[in-house]
Amino acid sequence: MTDAQSIARSAQRITLTAANWAEAALDAIAENGIEAVAVEPLARRLGVTKGSFYWHFTHREALLHAALELWERYETADTIARAESSSDPRERMHSLFRQLANTDQRSERILLALSGSDNTAARSCVQRVTECWRSYVEVGYRAMGMDATEARHWATLAYSTYIGTVRMRRDNPDALPTGSDFNDYLRFLIKTLIPGGVGSVAGNRDAADLLGAARATGARLSA
Repeated sequence: MTDAQSIARSAQRITLTAANWAEAALDAIAENGIEAVAVEPLARRLGVTKGSFYWHFTHREALLHAALELWERYETADTIARAESSSDPRERMHSLFRQLANTDQRSERILLALSGSDNTAARSCVQRVTECWRSYVEVGYRAMGMDATEARHWATLAYSTYIGTVRMRRDNPDALPTGSDFNDYLRFLIKTLIPGGVGSVAGNRDAADLLGAARATGARLSA
């Protein structure tokens, strides 16, 4: 190998970041499951040599951990941050449910692949994402005036509805509306999952504590 070739390969390894590898790993998981996270196929996908991988990671599990961490951030901290742009609890819930309903197919496929995997790290990641979402939705219901038990039940129902929709998109997509009909369906879901009779309760200490915990989770994932 000439000096020029050596320099070029070193530059390639440096230019391609660990995040690039993690994104490629997520693409592989979405397409073929967690078993598809392998060094050589990903190197071919990225158009680099295996040396680029070992520049950033010591082994496959380190890459898988980075990919799971990235997906978890997308699904929790990033989405919650968008919902938090509104100070009104009802509008935050609307934003949250709209985002859930419009989740991209890659993210849905990753969720299904990870939840169906025997990999302990993958299943733990899904559990954390699920609980973060469920807790945040519970916060929204508490902020709208529900008591603790009622909010917990509604939050579980809301997240279960989302998971059911994701599975239906995979198993029976023709059963779901498309185009403008989907917007009508979305309005129906939001109307159903955000009861019209619930009023906002300012200064609810328990809801404030829960919201603080949810925000702290988002902050840790963003760091």
